[in-house]
Amino acid sequence: MQGSTDHHPHGLMRRKDREITDRTEIDAIINGTNLMRIALVDGAMPFLVPVFYAFDGTALYFHSAQAGSKIEIIKRNNNVCFEISIDNGFIESEEPCDFEAKHRTVIGIGKAVFVEDTADKIKALDLIVAHFTEKKFEYPKSNLDRTAVLRIDIVSVKGKKHGL
Repeated sequence: MQGSTDHHPHGLMRRKDREITDRTEIDAIINGTNLMRIALVDGAMPFLVPVFYAFDGTALYFHSAQAGSKIEIIKRNNNVCFEISIDNGFIESEEPCDFEAKHRTVIGIGKAVFVEDTADKIKALDLIVAHFTEKKFEYPKSNLDRTAVLRIDIVSVKGKKHGL
């Protein structure tokens, strides 16, 4: 996995003073919330969807029903862009066009892969559930059979912050 260097598919960051290059800080942002947005491409049409997720230090995981728009799109094109943002707000100004966003954001590119192994699915679901509760759960086979678990193998990631 590449870090936030010159090789990001979206090019160099214009505002270097806002770029986060420390991988520990990027990982803290990724671990700092439970909602990410994933962007998919269906032919020439973009598709954006929020999902609950977990991060294991190298890959992101999310779950879904076995069918639906995002699943069908990923089956055709597994390239994804993801965005995770925390500390959102704004910086007020006396001038109407000088308001600015206050945030810490990570944007990355990756490949979505369907997790098929039952033990790996359970491990990913446990990571996701841990964002919401310390309770431990058993997953009935019928639930596992109708739940898709996907892993995003991160190809590249960039971090940016402002106002904090």
